Parts: sequence; structure tokens; C-alpha cells
Amino acid sequence: MVKVLVGMGTCGLSAGARATHDKLLELASESSAQAEISITGCIGMCYREPLVEVRENGSRIIYGEVDPERAAEIFERHIVGHEEIEDYIVYRKDSDGKCGGQEKNFLEKQERIVLRNCGVINPESIEDYQASGGYKALSKALLDMTPDEIINEVKTSGLRGRGGAGFPTGLKWSFAAANESDRKYVVCNADEGDPGAFMDRSVLEGDPHSVLEGMIICARAIDATFGYIYCRAEYPLAIKRLTIAIEAAREKGFLGKDILGSGLDFDIKIKQGAGAFVCGEETALFASIEGERGMPRIRPPFPAEKGLWQKPTNNNNVETYANVPFILLNGASAFNRFGTEKSPGTKVFALAGKVAHGGLAEVPMGTTIRDLVFDIGGGIKEDKKFKAVQMGGPSGGCIPSWLADTPVDFENIPKTGAIMGSGGMVVMDETTCMVDIARFFLEFTQAESCGKCTFCRIGTLRMLEILERITRGEGVPEDIDKLSVLSIQIKEASLCGLGQTAPNPVQTTIKYFLNEYEAHINERKCPAKSCLALVDFFINAENCTGCTLCAKACPVDAISGENKKPHVIDNAICVKCGKCYSVCNFDAVYKV
Repeated sequence: MVKVLVGMGTCGLSAGARATHDKLLELASESSAQAEISITGCIGMCYREPLVEVRENGSRIIYGEVDPERAAEIFERHIVGHEEIEDYIVYRKDSDGKCGGQEKNFLEKQERIVLRNCGVINPESIEDYQASGGYKALSKALLDMTPDEIINEVKTSGLRGRGGAGFPTGLKWSFAAANESDRKYVVCNADEGDPGAFMDRSVLEGDPHSVLEGMIICARAIDATFGYIYCRAEYPLAIKRLTIAIEAAREKGFLGKDILGSGLDFDIKIKQGAGAFVCGEETALFASIEGERGMPRIRPPFPAEKGLWQKPTNNNNVETYANVPFILLNGASAFNRFGTEKSPGTKVFALAGKVAHGGLAEVPMGTTIRDLVFDIGGGIKEDKKFKAVQMGGPSGGCIPSWLADTPVDFENIPKTGAIMGSGGMVVMDETTCMVDIARFFLEFTQAESCGKCTFCRIGTLRMLEILERITRGEGVPEDIDKLSVLSIQIKEASLCGLGQTAPNPVQTTIKYFLNEYEAHINERKCPAKSCLALVDFFINAENCTGCTLCAKACPVDAISGENKKPHVIDNAICVKCGKCYSVCNFDAVYKV
């Protein structure tokens, strides 16, 4: 029988995968062809969604951009007629292991541990997960290993927390295990608040059981009896599939009382977060679970001693837990053969921004920024010039193109002034204004500050006000020094990681793109021509067809001209809204 999988992650659904899936179901029900239509999560190739995979005789063929019309053609020609449609194939893997397809590099240059089942199994089927080796690691941990042996295996693997801090996971578990208590907790941080980040969401949508299995193994290691998955409410599909997975795990005996006859009692509950970025900080997350306002607590005591409800607690993020079953089942050496000595394993990145192939990529630690952006990400959209990447989200920093050969790991990225973060990588091109990028991220962190610390609450606001003045062309030379001083003060005086890292985008853009700050202040010009207050708009008469679209879009009637004849902009009236530039279809409107 032919098996047909439709990518039904959030990216696929937003691209129209539901209609594609329904069309294939309709065709299968009306046809005598033996075809099983199923669903899967995101395989990472978000830029080619909707994706449809056809499996037959050990081969995998993935078709891209499959709307209902293309789905009907694939069904009739490939599934019924056994004719592959080369023009639509984005990836193929034959039964002999030979690979091809238009997007071969995107998948073949990856090493998939966390994403091993994403886009491969039906995330709503526990049987699919078990068929791929799921819950075998749990069985091994519960029946063949002691808690100390589990912790030592995780320590030997070198797995470091994938939430951003990079703390050794096995060591963290050992701290919680060493604290005696009548009750302990295992918490999974699935809050993922960074703009441009969607790694955790895709894992929860595509392979939720791997996270559950990792949490249960952790519970065995530290002697915990209950777990929480703190997932942002903006992830409804992830929450739906987690709910299905938890119920199925209970029915199979992987959650609940006396799991697999081992004596371990452990269950998991989902707690939906309201989208506060600060709740990505673990003590604020605990407060939110407890029903309190999400605000960080002073440490020590640390969560391993007094965490959730003042009981010993282990908190890791989605990606960290998803690594654990692989490590336990295959051994530490199978994991740390990837990556570097101090940063073993792989890392999942969300490629976003001006990169040609936006999506998810999992690569060995130590892979360079250049390899991620160009070999896997396909380079820059519209062949524009690569300028920088923002790593670590709002708490991260901007790394310039001339440092593109920097290995991505926990040792080298901090040397640039950025941080690894949870894996968001926003790619920027020559049209990106680095001053405005700093302003954008400061605006985000300032709005998301819980307000507990004066330096974070007020200091980030003062920085934001300065950046806004600069992008309006009202900056003064002293502003750069003020930003630098405020950055140091906020870092040193803030209580939690939000305030301590909020200045990173400003510090790195000043460090690497000082010339852009100086141009904004001294010349009242934006080199990237992005800050509208600092550019003037003109119309190239040779390109203008007189279509009148720009004149109709102008809110102040600053554009004049006859129909089918070149138009002109009166800059004395122009309010620099940029609408004329946006609507022009002939590249006639330009910025200076």
C-alpha cells in the first residue's frame, strides 16, 4: 500500500495544507488505488509548504507547494499511475539511500536528533512513535538502570540546556536528585517567546511523545512525581497534540501509577501561559504555574532546592528533553560524536528574516553561521547582500557578515557579544537598518519587562527613547555614550536574565555598526534607507508609466501627474509614509 503524508504543522496549515489533505482523502475514497492518507508535522522545509510525501517500496518522495489542484495531479499520475512528477519533487530518498530533489541540500546537510521524527511520523499516533523506537529508552531507564546511572549517562553525553544558558543537563539533574523531599517536580519550558523562534512549537506539533518520554526519564532520575509543560496559549496546535499524546501515554501505561511495573508514579499536566516573555525565566514561570503574577524570584535558593511550590524542581526546555530518549537508547557516545568537545550534539535553529529558505534546521554544534545561512538556508532573498544575523532573540545580539565563519556553539557565539539563545536566527540584508533593529528589540524587551527592577523597567525605557530619537533624525553625539553607560548599568543591576541581556542588541550594533549610528546622528541619513524619517522619495520618470497607483495611495496628495505620464513627488508636502514606494509595480519610486 502507498502511504501519503501531508505536512500539517502550523506552517503547513497556514499555507493551505488542510485543503490539500481533504482533497487527497476525497480522491482516495473514490479510487480503487490502495492509498493510506495520513498527517505529519513540520519537516522544517517551511518555505515549500504545503508538503506531501509519498512512501512506497522503501522510497520517500516529497512534493512541494501542493495545493488541491496539484494534489489531484499527484494522486492520478503518481499514486494511481506510478509516474513520479519530477518538476514538483523537492526531496527524494530511494530505497538504496540515494538522495535527490530540488531541496536536497536543505535536508542532507542536517543531522537530525531532536527532529528525527518531525515530518516522518503521525504526531497524533502513539503507535507511530513506538514503531520508530519510542518509549524504548523509557523502558530501559525504568527497568535496567538506576537513577544514578541515568544521570551519569546524560552527564557523559555532554548535553547542555538548549534553552539558551547551556548549563550541563546531567549536572542540573544531579542537583535536584540530591535534595530530599516528599514531592519533586519536572517542568518543561515551552514558552518560547523570542520573535522569529518556532523550534519548540514544531517539536511539540511534530513529535510530542519525545518530550514526554524525556520528562518521564528525568522524573525517574530525580524521583519526581509530577510534571508540568508550560506552553504558551498562542500555540493551540501544539497544545492539542500534547493533550492527545498525554492521554495516549496514560492509556498505554507510560504515565500514571507504577509505570511499566517500575514503581514510578508520575503524571503530567499542561499549563497554558498568557504570552508574557518574562515567564521564559524559570522562577517567573514557576510563579505563573502557581497562579501568581509571573515575576522572577531572587536566587539562591535555586530551583533544584526550592522551585515550584518551594519543592525541588528540574526545569529544561522542549529541545533538551527531546534529546534524552536518543541518548538513553543509543548511548552517550552516539550523541557526543556530533558537535564539539565542549558543545556536544546538535542544535535546532529557526531560520527567519531575509534568508531564502526559511524554516527549521538541525545541525551539529560548531557549524558556522555561513553554512547555516548559505548551504542550508539558500543564501539571501533576491540575491541581496548578507549583512548580519540576530541570534538569541531580543536578549541576543547582532553578528555582522564578516564574522560569518564563527562556529555556532556555547563558546564562540558569546565571544561576539551575542548568545546562543534557544535557536532563533534572524537573517538581515543590506536593506536592514541596524539602529532600527536595536530599537525594535528594545521596544519588545521594554514592553515585556515585569517592572520589578528599576534599572530594567526605567533603564530600558530611557534606552528606547534615545533609539527612537536617533531613528527620527533627532539624535545627538552624546546619545551613543548614554546608550553604552545605560547598557552596563542595566546588565549589572537587573535581577533576572531579561534585564541582564536586554542591552545586547544595542551593545552589539554599536560595536559592529557604529558608522550607522553616526550617520543617523551626524548626517541625518539612514545608510540602509530604512528609517523613513531620514529618507526622501523620488520618482524615476523613465520607469514611471503613469499608472496613478502612487498618487492614489498618497494620504496627503503630494504626488501629481497626468494619467499614463510620469508623476512627481513634492517633498515639501510628503510625510514620508512610504506608501508610494510600497505600491509601485515598476520600480519607479526610489529612496535617497
